[in-house]
Order: sequence, then C-alpha cells, then structure tokens
Amino acid sequence: MTEDAKITDRRINHETGSTEQGPSVMEQAHADHQAQRGAFQECFMPHVCFSTFVLSLSSSALVHLGEVPDPDNGKTSINISLAKHTIDILVMLEEKTKGNLDLEESKLLRDMLFELRMHFVRKSS
Repeated sequence: MTEDAKITDRRINHETGSTEQGPSVMEQAHADHQAQRGAFQECFMPHVCFSTFVLSLSSSALVHLGEVPDPDNGKTSINISLAKHTIDILVMLEEKTKGNLDLEESKLLRDMLFELRMHFVRKSS
C-alpha cells in the first residue's frame, strides 16, 4: 500500500498569520523522497502521479547540483549541465501542462522550479 506524497508549505501558518520558518520546499521534498525511497525498498513501486514525477526530477536536479548525496554512492558531486538539463525538463513540463494541473500540482511545480533555479544560480556563479 502506498500513499501519495504531499508537500505542505510550512513557512506561513495561515491560521495564526505567523511567518515562522519551517522546512523549505526542497528540504521537505528531500525528506519525502527519502521516505518514499524507504517505502520503495519495502514494496514494489511508489504510486505514479504527477507530483511524484516532479519530485523525482527535482531530486535528480538536487543530486546534480551537489545539494544532496547521490543515493547510489552517498557522495556529492556537481554536474551543472545535467542539473540545467533536468531543470529545463521541468520548465518544459510547466509549459506543456499549463491549465491542466490542479492547484497543488501547479504550486509544487512552480515552487520546485523556483528553488532549483536559486540553487542553480548559486552553483553556476
């Protein structure tokens, strides 16, 4: 049995209006990815949906940017051209799916692209 991954923006508590910082979208995505990876080892395959696809591509980009270790060998390395290619794939998905995503999917893709672009700019400067 698998569950859909859900990313929650904890940076703003909408009930209290507090702007207390919580984990970033990328930190939360990485934690969710690690949890899914553990579930993957225990079961067949994670549920396929747009969000898990975006999270998978985002995780790959983070590995290429050296932000998280490669799950295969536990080492970090930077490959800017592969990171850019993966970000470009996400941009293409954003353009091709415009108007066809639900609110959560659209927000996830937009937030992931923002975070990845910021990491990319820092690493390529």
